[in-house]
Amino acid sequence: MPKNNGILQITLNLTLASLISGAVLASVYFITAPFAEKQRVNFKNQTMKELIASVTNFKPIKGKEDWFLAEKEGRKIGTIIPSEAKGYGGAIKILIAVDTNNTIMDFKILSHNETPGLGDQAALPGFRNQFRGKTITNMEVVKKHDENKIDAITGATITSRAVTKAVKEGLERLEEWEGLKE
Repeated sequence: MPKNNGILQITLNLTLASLISGAVLASVYFITAPFAEKQRVNFKNQTMKELIASVTNFKPIKGKEDWFLAEKEGRKIGTIIPSEAKGYGGAIKILIAVDTNNTIMDFKILSHNETPGLGDQAALPGFRNQFRGKTITNMEVVKKHDENKIDAITGATITSRAVTKAVKEGLERLEEWEGLKE
């Protein structure tokens, strides 16, 4: 009989420890969730201001989650759109700034799991600057330099293609949306 009591006691102890741990985790989440959400919103707003520095107002686009019209003194100067593609290490999430002619102003990688020292170079100005001034027709990755295309990052072609794909698909969705509203 003592063995059954021992197993029952261990089971009760583990159950109690699990309940207490769950309650502590839930309490910490409940307390920190509003702060985390505020930080997420602040990060997104700061990122959008970095993409289009001269903006005076970001106006959410109805029916489009995380899409914004960038305005300066009441006049539209661009659009911010989110996009995502699968890279070498998983999803690469970006925000793209596009001017009124659907030309890329800049983009910013919000999250990725790419290889440090290789794929993470996609977030650096050397790679990002290639996109500025380009349109959807220029969204092709090449290994040999072409001024009108996107040069792949050496050793990170998959990441280069994924980021370019995310930008291209974002532009395609923007053009489709603009075609629908006319």
